[in-house]
Amino acid sequence: MLDVLLSLPILSYFAAPALTSWSTSLNLLFFYLTWSTLVLSHSPLKIELIGTLAVRVVLWLVPSLLFLLFDTGIPSLSESIKLYGSSSLPRRDAASQLKKLLLAVVNLLLFTAVQAALSIGATMLLKGPLFKTSTTLPLPWQIIKHIGWLYTTREVLTYYIHRNILHSRGPLANLHRGYAHSHRGAPYSLMLYADHPLPLMLHRLLPVYLPSLLIRPHLLTYFLFTVFTTVEEMMSMSGYSVVPGIIMGGVARRTATHYASGGRGNFGAWGLLDWINGTSVGKDVMEDIQDEAEKHQLKERGEKAANDVGNLVQDGIDGLRKKRASKKKA
Repeated sequence: MLDVLLSLPILSYFAAPALTSWSTSLNLLFFYLTWSTLVLSHSPLKIELIGTLAVRVVLWLVPSLLFLLFDTGIPSLSESIKLYGSSSLPRRDAASQLKKLLLAVVNLLLFTAVQAALSIGATMLLKGPLFKTSTTLPLPWQIIKHIGWLYTTREVLTYYIHRNILHSRGPLANLHRGYAHSHRGAPYSLMLYADHPLPLMLHRLLPVYLPSLLIRPHLLTYFLFTVFTTVEEMMSMSGYSVVPGIIMGGVARRTATHYASGGRGNFGAWGLLDWINGTSVGKDVMEDIQDEAEKHQLKERGEKAANDVGNLVQDGIDGLRKKRASKKKA
């Protein structure tokens, strides 16, 4: 299993530009050769499971432990950048945090086991691998189209499962409240997988995995989507008020408000369906985008960029006029 992890092309592809001065063409060639070798030497299921597990360990578990160390080690500094202040800080109780860590790790392994069972079942039903795992790389437009579909369906499934099942009446809702909402204030990243396994599978696995059954994307596309969603979920659950990005800053605030309010709203991943259905708590997605745009002075930057382009075009026109004038004189 270790050889699969070390040979994952998605890791080497992103690391290569930072570690070498190769050209883009050589990076792509290296990526293709690594991917082809991996596909020809391992089964599609093994690549899928080890790959997605590696992404979640590297992009969720490791950063979550670092954030937890920061929150508990320097609480005075962490409090200043936490949404809802000191109420959002993790408990400085080693036994409690160890219990939560063990729950999260067990859930992550269970997450992978359930994914394996679903993939095996889908492979038997479809009489072939769920994800296309050929040596042929997906085209850029195909990647964009499939990721757009995956994000759209994920938003719909996340919203309605979260609102109508996990925050309604019933045993699953009680389990979700008892585990995921046991912490007051904004969440912290380790809590992403520190839920009861049943609500966790409905909330985090089904909205990501079910849409893939319908379109059966290339495995590299699914890896890329897993990278995006893992980083997004880890940052949105951090509870920090300094999350970078126009979109992500709003996602983190809405997630923090969802937990701090006891789950009264903000059920979607991106907040679009909350805005449409009137279930936003605090600022909705449109207000967040507007506030972030003003904070980053996008209007001024846009005007400056437009002026720069206009000046460039005007300089080009003046240059052409001067050349024509000099030719006439000659």
